[in-house]
Amino acid sequence: MQYRTNPKNGEKISALAFGCMRFNKDEKEVERQIRYAMEQGVNYFDTAYIYPNSEATLGRILAKDGMRQKVNIATKLPHNNVRKYGDLDRIFGTQLERLQTDHIDYYLIHMLGNVRSWKRLTELGIEKWIDEKKTSGTIRNLGFSFHGPQNEFLALLEEYDWDFCMIQYNYCDENNQAGTAGLERAGEKGIPVMIMEPLRGGTLANPKTSIRAIWEQADVKRSPAEWGFRWVLNHPQVLTVLSGMNQMGQIEENVRTFSDAEAGSLTEVELEVYAKVKAEIQRSMKVPCTGCGYCMPCPKGVDIPSSFSALNDAASRGRIMSKAMYIMTTGGNSASQCIKCGKCQTHCPQSIPIPEKLEQVKKELEGITYKPMRYFIRRFFGV
Repeated sequence: MQYRTNPKNGEKISALAFGCMRFNKDEKEVERQIRYAMEQGVNYFDTAYIYPNSEATLGRILAKDGMRQKVNIATKLPHNNVRKYGDLDRIFGTQLERLQTDHIDYYLIHMLGNVRSWKRLTELGIEKWIDEKKTSGTIRNLGFSFHGPQNEFLALLEEYDWDFCMIQYNYCDENNQAGTAGLERAGEKGIPVMIMEPLRGGTLANPKTSIRAIWEQADVKRSPAEWGFRWVLNHPQVLTVLSGMNQMGQIEENVRTFSDAEAGSLTEVELEVYAKVKAEIQRSMKVPCTGCGYCMPCPKGVDIPSSFSALNDAASRGRIMSKAMYIMTTGGNSASQCIKCGKCQTHCPQSIPIPEKLEQVKKELEGITYKPMRYFIRRFFGV
């Protein structure tokens, strides 16, 4: 197992992190998988308050045989459930009880998508609460997970002295959400970055035939999943990469991958293979948008790159998940706000008929369910 050093505290964190959102339904099998992962060197386990039964299951397993002392637990605060100062202790206390522990090693504000949400928490006194928890040792490191537009991520980095952060990042999302610019800015500030969605919810691990053929024709024989992980691990700013493993075969393959995948190790020939894959993905997209952002800002506030990313995701993620990501990443700046002024189109290097494609986004991702979903997501996630 490769380990990377946290620049903030000097800790050695396994490059492979165990994502606990999609646990196997058989708890005995989950325990077998966790024990095996630990034996292979995995020392970072990521869960959340809102993952069904995840914290409690992880807590019961790690309470055995002194396992808790050998790993780092990361879990998350559902910030929109915090309506008053006392809610912080109420939620956190529940998490400690579920996890059967007296401290959380890496505590994240879950899906903190904009500065406005952070300001609301500071007005409730969260900074005082964090200071108290860190002084007592019940929270060792404080960070946030992010789904949202890049400008909000860059602004959030400046709002607090974060110990770490977590972003979605993969070879298709270099320009989406926090993107490469966000990753590099965090690195410049010495903030370690945890990576989620390295395989885009598994879609990059199970590509269509034309993309799989490119991987198979490469000189180096790897599964699409291994190719995906190695691309993320090639970046030195990355501290650890989450994988939602729930089958022993996945864990075994990932352990092999993460045993020698080092930052900066990909060759020019390998990077050319990624370029071919990305070109094929781009060719098959509903909108050939690269996320460059030249079309922005929109006079009416439409987040054009995020809108097109959600539309392209619809075929692989499914309509409901794509609608949710559309709402979260655009922050409500929806395609329906477009007035077809055409300003964006004059700046697009891909010559995309942007107003026309935004109309397609509106048709496929809004409709009668859009407003109820937007209300729900704003109510529970603060975006």
